[in-house]
Amino acid sequence: MKQLSLGFAAVIATAMFTATACRGEETAKASAGPPPPAQVGVITLAPQAVTLTKELPGRTSALRVAEVRARVNGIVQKRLFTEGADVKENEPLFRIDPGPYQAALESAQAQLARAEAMVESARSLAERYATLVESNAISRQENDDAAVRVKTSQADVAAARAAVKTARINLDYTAVTAPVAGRIGRAEVTEGAYVQAQSATLLATVQQLDKLYVDMTWSNAEVMRLRAALEAGKLKSVGGAASVTIVLEDGRVYGTSGTLQFTDASVDETTGSISLRALVPNPKRELLPGMFVRARIDEGTDPAALLVPQRAVTRDQSGRPVALVVDATGKVERRMLETDRAIGDAWLVTKGVAAGDRVIIEGLQRVRPGAQVNAVPASAAATKQGAADARPAPAAPAPTPAAPAAAGSAK
Repeated sequence: MKQLSLGFAAVIATAMFTATACRGEETAKASAGPPPPAQVGVITLAPQAVTLTKELPGRTSALRVAEVRARVNGIVQKRLFTEGADVKENEPLFRIDPGPYQAALESAQAQLARAEAMVESARSLAERYATLVESNAISRQENDDAAVRVKTSQADVAAARAAVKTARINLDYTAVTAPVAGRIGRAEVTEGAYVQAQSATLLATVQQLDKLYVDMTWSNAEVMRLRAALEAGKLKSVGGAASVTIVLEDGRVYGTSGTLQFTDASVDETTGSISLRALVPNPKRELLPGMFVRARIDEGTDPAALLVPQRAVTRDQSGRPVALVVDATGKVERRMLETDRAIGDAWLVTKGVAAGDRVIIEGLQRVRPGAQVNAVPASAAATKQGAADARPAPAAPAPTPAAPAAAGSAK
């Protein structure tokens, strides 16, 4: 019975000690007061001028493509160029057997000489008949026939001269030259091949590569939106012609910018898009026809754009962009945003925030809408947070000693 009384006393003593400790903790918390507001890093939004761009896929094409074809029949005697080399305008490329055409030219020249001689004979006869007709030595009909023969002979001379010109042109065509300056591809025929003018046998292709076209397509809806923004004054045009920056397949930005040349006047019925063409300088021949590139087109300048850092924007359950803003009283507000596009590491926001709003970008995980916070500039918040992370962790509290009464009772 005595042992039972001692155990009961120990239980009561332990309970009294625990209650005393709890009352001490509550008293300490009450004396400390409510916790201070959470500190967050914010940025103050300010309007700024931003040049807006649109990136479109495109294909390169040569500025000019000249197919070198045969314009006379004959055997190819010589190829006069190096395949893949740059050629100048009117530079000789092939030589076709000129023998038949040289003979044709000489024959035409002989016919011309004969026609010119006939003119002299007809003119002399007409002059004599003109004298004889006055004395009625010949009839007027004979005189008229002599005058007609002069005109006929003159017409024969003109025809002979045309034949000489044609023969000379055909002879010149036997020396095939480059129609434009550029880079020539492989030869489509070899020496000894027979080429024909009627089928216009392809000999080679020359492409002008010092400048290239980039052909693109753009959604008609996007073009209409851009025009409406320009007309409303929300965007300002960038110069007279839109600048185009080329991005290569490996992600590198091409060193020379181009200009937008034209926009097609009709919309593709199947895709609802409009064709665009840009002209890009290619002095080093780095670009080649048929390459796949991406073209960044300057749409215009937004003089009062609001950019919100991407790390300050989260998504709700519906996927809509959300940002937390600190109001004038220091409370957190939740704002639904409407974004236009990403510019660098920020979002271009069109609705949801205004100039002067303080957007939280650091400490988002520690606050909720409606909470009172201490807003400081983001850089200062980052410095303080880094210093806090660098501080050593506090030492673990010492264990609470056991009650003496309980120890004595256990014995």
